[in-house]
Amino acid sequence: MSTMIQPMPPATVRPARLLGARQLADVVRRLAASPADWLGRVRLNPEGRWYERIQLDDNHEAWVISWLPGQETGFHDHGGSAGAFAVVWGTLIERRVVGATTTGQVLAKPVGAGGSRAFGPRYIHNVGNAAASSVAVSVHAYSPPLPAMTRYDLTSAGLVVRDTEAAAAW
Repeated sequence: MSTMIQPMPPATVRPARLLGARQLADVVRRLAASPADWLGRVRLNPEGRWYERIQLDDNHEAWVISWLPGQETGFHDHGGSAGAFAVVWGTLIERRVVGATTTGQVLAKPVGAGGSRAFGPRYIHNVGNAAASSVAVSVHAYSPPLPAMTRYDLTSAGLVVRDTEAAAAW
């Protein structure tokens, strides 16, 4: 279960102004470098990772997420949005299936404080705090603002669609 404070309506998107993965990486690096702008919004939730949208405009949105040990997203996509995330504190583990989604191999890569990842609109991954005793905080940005997220189960046959959540669900 995740908690969101102060929900905001979806943005109106102008496709000509969308940000690419590299531009989103710049956004999250700038946000990560200025925690005074959002630190007061961070919460720790033992029932699930906590998140709050901290920016929203016509071409992108940004979120701050806090993670207690063991909390993760599960495999998911970003509904056709490009994205990026930067770790401010702690270490997150990003898992993704490489190769074919039915025969590929799961690769896990740690992203520590100061590190970031950027990705295109068809990217599927699972991000989590694998630490046994430390909190992690990260900032994430998406362009266009997330319209939906599809969640996947990783089975012996590969990734299988579990469900799709519209933006109104979070």
